[in-house]
Formats: sequence, C-alpha cells, structure tokens
Amino acid sequence: MQAILALEDGRIFRGEGYGAKGECCGEVVFNTSLTGYQEIFTDPSYAGQIVVLTNPQIGNYGTNSADNEAARPFIEGLVTREFSPISSNWRSELVADEYLERYNVPVISEIDTRALVRHLRTYGVMRGVIATFEDGVKLDSDALVAKARAIRKMDGTDLAKVVSTKTSYDWTKADPRNHNDAMSPAIVGDDRPELHVVAYDFGIKHNILRMLAREGCRVTVVPAQTSAEDVLALNPDGIFLSNGPGDPEPVTYAQESIRRLAGKKPIFGICLGHQLIGLALGGKTYKLKFGHHGGNHPVQHTHSGKVEITAHNHNFAVDPDSINQSEVELTHIDLNDNTLEGLRHKSLPLFSVQYHPEASPGPHDSNYLFHDFRTMMEEWKG
Repeated sequence: MQAILALEDGRIFRGEGYGAKGECCGEVVFNTSLTGYQEIFTDPSYAGQIVVLTNPQIGNYGTNSADNEAARPFIEGLVTREFSPISSNWRSELVADEYLERYNVPVISEIDTRALVRHLRTYGVMRGVIATFEDGVKLDSDALVAKARAIRKMDGTDLAKVVSTKTSYDWTKADPRNHNDAMSPAIVGDDRPELHVVAYDFGIKHNILRMLAREGCRVTVVPAQTSAEDVLALNPDGIFLSNGPGDPEPVTYAQESIRRLAGKKPIFGICLGHQLIGLALGGKTYKLKFGHHGGNHPVQHTHSGKVEITAHNHNFAVDPDSINQSEVELTHIDLNDNTLEGLRHKSLPLFSVQYHPEASPGPHDSNYLFHDFRTMMEEWKG
C-alpha cells in the first residue's frame, strides 16, 4: 500500500502503508521511547492523536496480550521510519501490522521521521491526516490538508469521559489481567493488610492497577464522572486519579469531585490526575508547544535533589506560578524545560506527579511513589 501524511500547514509526507486501509485524523505528536511501542499503542492518553515514533525500527518484536495497557489501541494512527511486517520474539502472538489492522489503525512508514519531528519541534504539534491506499490510486493531497485543518483541536476537548470505563469494576492481585511482569504480582509473603483504593478512570493504564495491587491494594475502578458522594459511599482507604487524554480544563466534573474529596481521604494523582488536582486547587494549566512524550526525561525531586529518569506523555502542564505555594509544595521539576512535574499539599493528604512512575523506562526510579501512597493511607487510617 501507499500512504500519505498531510499536516494542517500543508506539509506532505509520502510513504508505505501498513495496518488498516483508509484514513485517520488527529493531533500529530512524537514519542522518543526506544522500546515499548505496544504500550504506546494501547495507552488511552493517546486518544485523538497520531503518534510519530522516533526509534527507527518498529514492530520487530511483534505484539502480545500481556503488554497491553488497555483492551485495545487508542492511537488514531502511527508514523514510523521502518515498520516490520514480521516479528522475531518468543513472546510475540501477532505481528504489529496485523494487530493494528485488526483495530483499524493506519500506519505510514518509510518516511523521514527526523524531518517530521524537527518540523513539529519548530512549529509545534499540529493536526494531520494519514491516508493509506492501494498502489496505483491517486489521492488529492490538498483535500487531505483541508481535512486536517477541519479537525477539532485538542484544546478545550474533554476526552476523559470518552475513554473512561462505563461501569465500575474491581482489580485485585488475582485479576487475570495482572500478569505481565515481575513487578506486577503481589510480593511473595506479603502479609500487609489489604487497603481499598477507588481509582477514577480518565484513561487508566493497566500497569498503574498492577502497581497498586503490588502494594497490597484492592482497587475499585469507577467512571470519570462518578460523584464524590458515590466514591465516599464505597468507604475507600484512598483515592487515585488516573492519567488520560485531552485538555484538563473542560473536565470540570472531576475538578469539583476532587475539591469535595480533598481532606476526606488520601489522594494520589498521575498525569491528567495531576493536572486536575492543580486546577481543583485554584491553579491554571497551559498547553506545551510539542508536549512531553518519551521514556528519558530527567526530573528532579526538589527536596532531595535526586534526579529520576522518567516516562512522560502529556501535552498540558500545570502553571507553577498559579499555585498557592503557602499551601502547596512543588515537589518535582523537569530538568529539560522546568515544567512542574509534581506537587504535594502541605496540610491535606494529597499529592500528584505529572510523569508516569508505573511505566518503568528501564530503571524503576519512581516506583517509590506507590509505596508513599500506601504509607499515606496507613497513616491516615491509623
């Protein structure tokens, strides 16, 4: 197949098509991770986005059900330099080409991804369309550019309620989905009392649930629009606010719930959950020029000076100048661009980070945050 990527500013890239035949549209972002492409495919935070992977070889270890972060891919489309039509790994269950075709995700490959990423870094993320089509067919690239310009912008778009679960469900240590790596099962001989966590699903990743289970937690996952009163009726020991896609500002129902829950139960937020906490505390958010997407961002803990190598996937950030620092401590800062990456309330049991401590991009520098959450719940309960 042939393929075209058309950006809203008129830039056109032509290459080979894989995955599904047809068109997809979305905001075009790039991810600098060296591994973990399947986790990227299935991260609900990528809803509404076409993802460019800077690592040149994608698909060569196939896909398998254990590495999914959700039940299906959430990326709208994929852009690569080289896309392997075969896989070479003992864990592979399905080649990436067939996997993405099954879920109707178009892929464009054999393009200069360095030029594309440089373009996005220079001019910022922009809307785009991928079209894949049979050899010999001619498509009107100007018409694709026009379609890209007509796509709704991510700014002001609430996607959390779109990707969220529609019904509540429980996730425990014994959950059949809780099986993909050595970090996920409960620690052998763990005799700590079980704690009950209610997790808001704004686009939650499976490995977050695995990490909570590893800390001895029984997790009840609830839809994004669940009221604070309904959550408190479940009598949890703690409340978790998940990652998710889109702009945090229009997710006003979650901000209101956080304000009503703050001080009543320990709260831990990641990614979108962090942004929603910032807004609930009276802060403001803004959109980054091209976002943070990758597994290699250095983040410094402001108290200890320790630097963690962290995984990121966010287009929006909390404005540190908008936070009342007499009440809230700014705990983590991105060393690349000084983006606020963590905060903790000084008097309430509430903290959050912008990055993904569950993603473990090689090292496990940030796993301590899940232990800190458990400790906070134990102290509050005691």
